[in-house]
Amino acid sequence: MYGRKVLRPYLLCFFLTMESSTANILDGKALAQRIQSELQQQIQQWQGSIGRPPGLAVVMVGDNPASAAYVRNKERSCQQVGMNSFGQHLPTNTTQSELEQLIHTLNLDDRVDGILLQLPLPEHLDSVSLLYQIAPDKDVDGLHPLNLGHLVRGEAGLRSCTPAGVMRLLEAYKIDLQGKRAVVVGRSILVGKPLALMLLEANATVTIAHSRSPDLPAITRSADVLITAVGRPKLITAEMVKPQAVVVDVGINRVTDETGKSRLVGDIDFESVAATAAFITPVPGGVGPMTVAMLLQNTVSSYAQRHQSVTKHP
Repeated sequence: MYGRKVLRPYLLCFFLTMESSTANILDGKALAQRIQSELQQQIQQWQGSIGRPPGLAVVMVGDNPASAAYVRNKERSCQQVGMNSFGQHLPTNTTQSELEQLIHTLNLDDRVDGILLQLPLPEHLDSVSLLYQIAPDKDVDGLHPLNLGHLVRGEAGLRSCTPAGVMRLLEAYKIDLQGKRAVVVGRSILVGKPLALMLLEANATVTIAHSRSPDLPAITRSADVLITAVGRPKLITAEMVKPQAVVVDVGINRVTDETGKSRLVGDIDFESVAATAAFITPVPGGVGPMTVAMLLQNTVSSYAQRHQSVTKHP
């Protein structure tokens, strides 16, 4: 009797824990802080010999509130790691030729190692043409055709920040992609397409799903690793996720609840999916901080490449 009375509560606690278990969190915020600390140390080590720290120019046109918040966050992160920030905030009526001239000036500025054109741009501007104007070795967003071509060929080069952040996060948590079935929901040139190529490079079997894909739930349920980047709040529910899958939520959506308060949510219904997945990223605090960390990493990489005589030696 004594043994049964003592054991039953412990057994009950064990089964309750098993039933209410939740996914492990892929903490992008903590990893990004560690990466930024490492970059800060590298910059301190090199800048004495080089004579200056790395420089990042973020070009923003107009007064989009979300873009303004992103730019402030990037500029603050530059300061934290000891990097120079050359912010270029231009009025909405800036012309295509004026923006092209600014990019040309930044291409020639030896203080600038990275140039980022904050998207989206006002409708009268041709963003594709402008991205082509950025010098490939300063294209820290990895969107120039030359850098995308290096990615397709599996060659070294600057990689798109958000996909690179996803891959770095999976690597940090020792998630083996070799032979795994990976599904990417979203086919943008910013995330979906380059991420699919990076997953292929890691020997995953990759499917890209999109708005024209029939029976999306059947596709997502096949994924060992599911990554969403479509910008639709809580699109993916628990019924669409394979048990014990790794789930990465790139989506950032601002929604308003019944009380009128706004908050950020992802493309994943976090509460329901966390109950069945093995790993999951939160929103915010998952991929977002990793995107900024990879932007800083790309800028430092460009800086190091431009000063190889110093940075290749301890």
